[in-house]
Amino acid sequence: MPRWDPNAEDRLREAAVELFLERGYENVTVAEITERAGLTRRSFSRYFGDKRDVLFAGSEQLPVALARSVRQAEDTLSPYAALLTALMDVAGGLADQAALAAQRRAVVRTSPELQERGRTKLAAATDAVADALRERGTAESQAALLAEVGVAIFRTAFERWTDQPDHVGLPDRIREAAADLAASLGAVDYTALSRQ
Repeated sequence: MPRWDPNAEDRLREAAVELFLERGYENVTVAEITERAGLTRRSFSRYFGDKRDVLFAGSEQLPVALARSVRQAEDTLSPYAALLTALMDVAGGLADQAALAAQRRAVVRTSPELQERGRTKLAAATDAVADALRERGTAESQAALLAEVGVAIFRTAFERWTDQPDHVGLPDRIREAAADLAASLGAVDYTALSRQ
């Protein structure tokens, strides 16, 4: 076996996800992952800190990418329009990850530990988006609210996309989720709400 395998990271990720789906995340060791991939523990450590990183590697780029896209959105766009534009921009770069995203989501659903890690990653994305919106001049409380809404739209769209990855792309799922939210909000008569 060569000392450096250019496909090692992918092989490790594929082996890990297969094992997680077969046996459950908690029942798989790093040694089993490396054995399935035909690689060493040293190779694993080169790419991943622990077995959770197999599922979340690269997710630290999401907050950075979302914030950058919000900052780069046209100045003439409203804060919400800039946010939606950024979500769709970032989503376009994830198109080739549909199959892995669906498998990853299936594994995460089975583990409270992984679900908590996922929530932490989404919280980091929310904070980054809120900061970017504030840099665009959005008021503090509005930036925080819009960031929460934007990440909720992204999460909903992502779940729909991974449930049916071949149906439509993630950017279309973001448009769909945003339209669903707008329709729901439009159906509320705010003047009739109780003022208690």
